[in-house]
Amino acid sequence: MDDRDLFKFAPGYSIEPIATTLDWSDWGGLSGAVEMCNNNGACRKAEVSVMCPSYRATGDEKHLTRGRANTLRLAISGQLGPDGLFSENMYETMSLCVSCKGCKRECPTGVDMAKMKIEFLHQYYKQHRLPMKERLVAFLPHYSQWAGKFSFLLNLRDQLPGLAKVSEWLLGFSSKRTLPRWRRDQFRAEQEIGQATAAEGSAGEVVLLVDTFNTCFEPENARAALAVLKAAGYQVHCPRPADQGRPLCCGRTFLNGGMVEQARVEAQRVIDSLRVFVDKGVPIVGLEPSCLLTLRDEFPSLMPGPETTALAERAFLFEEFLADELSQGKLNLPLKSLSTNKALLHGHCHQKAFAAMSSVHKVLALIPDLEVNNIESSCCGMAGAFGYDARYYDISMKMGEQSLLPAVREADPSTLIIADGTSCRNQIQDGAGREALHVARVLEMALSDD
Repeated sequence: MDDRDLFKFAPGYSIEPIATTLDWSDWGGLSGAVEMCNNNGACRKAEVSVMCPSYRATGDEKHLTRGRANTLRLAISGQLGPDGLFSENMYETMSLCVSCKGCKRECPTGVDMAKMKIEFLHQYYKQHRLPMKERLVAFLPHYSQWAGKFSFLLNLRDQLPGLAKVSEWLLGFSSKRTLPRWRRDQFRAEQEIGQATAAEGSAGEVVLLVDTFNTCFEPENARAALAVLKAAGYQVHCPRPADQGRPLCCGRTFLNGGMVEQARVEAQRVIDSLRVFVDKGVPIVGLEPSCLLTLRDEFPSLMPGPETTALAERAFLFEEFLADELSQGKLNLPLKSLSTNKALLHGHCHQKAFAAMSSVHKVLALIPDLEVNNIESSCCGMAGAFGYDARYYDISMKMGEQSLLPAVREADPSTLIIADGTSCRNQIQDGAGREALHVARVLEMALSDD
């Protein structure tokens, strides 16, 4: 043992390596990744920022990146008993981690608690039954295509008195939340690409990879992105699955439930379907930060190798792609002024963690006379399915009320509210009664008529 380790460990301290399912690269497995936490306490900061949202809301060391790392260290070193890693206490410690990836960016040693939570849940659910709510969320991409056909029935949950309470009792979805509305007019690539015009393709090719959420619940975002890319002269491809099956999915919903093997299946489907474009160097563009950035972050950990590395290098958020093209002098996107000249921008946690917010500002700056101000906020509190869980509703709202929701309520009604994350938009709608728009829709609104 190195002498430096004596400042952190008692004599005789050791950890038995556990079989892990993710590739932790230089960290040498989960055990090594946990040891990256050196207890410096940078995650305890309380000012407006990303890291650590749950600690900022509770003030409890247990719900802090450092607290979780220390508890994991105790569990895998056997100090919490032989079943410490699979215990309910360990689950409670990890439960409020919203996988914001703030620690991955802001921790001085790069502790990646979001990835540790995936690994922990995978291990935990080997010993415990996956709850029905988590199963419904995880398998959303499997049934989403046909669920839209029954949108009228599924949406009754938030229309008929008492049904929300029943869903909370049976499944655990908070009755205080409205669920995303299923749409019959889901985005269908094969129907919406249409016939190419003479101008399309003059700027090059691009793949628009539409995620499950924007396909099923907010197809207007996908249509807006398609319109903007076509207006800029790009030939847009919306990839069909190589296996001719259901639409592609990044596997994020499975990862959030620790279902690593199922996520690998989804990752392989994406890799197989996009290989022809990646090999040609065509950019892969996505709309939902947590989904697109899964290709850059989790795919190489799920399936390390040249294929995932190549895909990660070609994967861009919608605004990143446009900003990159702009910086190279390639973007020709004629835009006009909007009916309003003010906008408030809330960044998705993963946009902040991957330093993508500057790209949003760059593309919005193309709209004449539009003044865009950041909402200085941490996690919105919704964090995927986290805020829909009846157990976490109160803490979810507490996160939102720290800065995001008050800022939206105080904004003038004419001010645009912009948020690229689907869960962020849902939190803003639920908590402040305002519609937030994806940047693609804002750009579509500003497309020149000429």
